[in-house]
Amino acid sequence: MDLVLSSGFLAFAAHCGFLRAVEEVGIDVDGVCGTSSGALVGAMWAAGIPALDIAQRLNSRRPVTLLRPSPCPWRGLFSLGALAELASDWLPPRFADLRHPLAVGVMAADGAGTLLSEGSLTQAVVASCAVPYLFAPVRVDGVPYRDGGAVDRLALEPWAQLRGERPRLVHLVKRSAGAETVVPDGLAVVRTPRSGASFWSLGDFDAQVDAARLLTHAALDAGLLDPVAQPSVGGLSV
Repeated sequence: MDLVLSSGFLAFAAHCGFLRAVEEVGIDVDGVCGTSSGALVGAMWAAGIPALDIAQRLNSRRPVTLLRPSPCPWRGLFSLGALAELASDWLPPRFADLRHPLAVGVMAADGAGTLLSEGSLTQAVVASCAVPYLFAPVRVDGVPYRDGGAVDRLALEPWAQLRGERPRLVHLVKRSAGAETVVPDGLAVVRTPRSGASFWSLGDFDAQVDAARLLTHAALDAGLLDPVAQPSVGGLSV
């Protein structure tokens, strides 16, 4: 079973709650795909950090403490250099060092969404969090990328191209603004509310973790992973 973690503004708690339920149920996970907040949480989990430990680390400081003015504000108001330093303490240097195969959703300079699954891990994860205009693009092995959630919140199609038509369990956090993501019928999806977090406060983080955990358990108890057709994703829209 592969896990797919959506983008979602500062939705760290929801992803941690979802992964905690996955741990408790004992789902055999073969690979992880994550975008934006899903990329950071997914990478830490793929590195072998338990969900509740991830939650503790991400809730240890307000996001505003990681913001640094960008030297080129016309490319983005803030730099993610401080986040890159922190992530480098938590993550191995390269994708190949992870316990589970991982890919993170990014947006290329031409505006196309794509996945990164090899090379420099920390920079790829941070690039997946670089919201356009808010943050400057992040170079990964010399190539600039931004937050893939701006064009594809789940990256289902490129993930299927990378991994084949394997069973997937999707965690979809409600979008903060705009139309919600449409997921193909028959795909196993756990839906959780938007975080309501801001750079100044992540809110009641523990309550958000537990809420997502309970929603995931409820979906799994209802037979979400009973055999279903896993369709192609050509009709996915964001």
